[in-house]
Amino acid sequence: MRALALLLVLLSLACGQQSSPKAVQTYTFRVVHTFPHDPQAFTQGLIFHDGFLYEGTGLEGRSELRKVELQSGKVVQRKALGPQYFGEGITLLDGHLYQLTWKNQVGFIYDPQTFALQRTWNYTTEGWGLTHDGKQLILSDGSAKLYFLDPKTLKVERTLLVTLNGQPLPMLNELEYVKGKIYANVWQTPQIVIIDPQNGRVEGVVDLTNLVLLNPGADVLNGIAYDPATDRLFVTGKLWPRLFEIELVPSNR
Repeated sequence: MRALALLLVLLSLACGQQSSPKAVQTYTFRVVHTFPHDPQAFTQGLIFHDGFLYEGTGLEGRSELRKVELQSGKVVQRKALGPQYFGEGITLLDGHLYQLTWKNQVGFIYDPQTFALQRTWNYTTEGWGLTHDGKQLILSDGSAKLYFLDPKTLKVERTLLVTLNGQPLPMLNELEYVKGKIYANVWQTPQIVIIDPQNGRVEGVVDLTNLVLLNPGADVLNGIAYDPATDRLFVTGKLWPRLFEIELVPSNR
């Protein structure tokens, strides 16, 4: 019931364009390609780099950092977190691979080639999603706020309140930076929102309900990866047996 309530609120806010000076663009999607995905992977973070997917998985005792072949879904490299950690979002910036944990308030920084641990850091919020804009790390904590961190000091330099038609939008989860915008899964809904990183305004809402219906019995939509070299967008979910390359289709232009 909570998930349904969140979905209805999100859709009503996106459609309530008379209350916003600028209309929120809504999107459906087209599946371009379908790839296998480990149905045991509780996907918390996802990126694409140099031809491979990198995936952070969750759950205590099952959390890992993984390197995955796109075409086959085969895990070619993995590093397990300690059993006390619930892994969350990941990103790669300036030759360092970052990974969050949920309630442990500990982040890990790895060598992306070897997965050797380089250092850890602590933060005061929960850790949910993680991406970057080329200069700063961007962290979500399940609220309507995003935190911009210096990648060297790991200190918060800016906080951004995300709003949809003027209302704070909570439950921001996995993040990806795509062509100057922040894409975010909204937890427990089949929606991805597209956020202006300067003012926090949601500019677009992507409805992936029909994609979720292709994965009956699996967990929620979660996981966004973007390949800037080929302009490909990938999405999946927790415990989903498939990963999808999709193309966004405007539905209200």
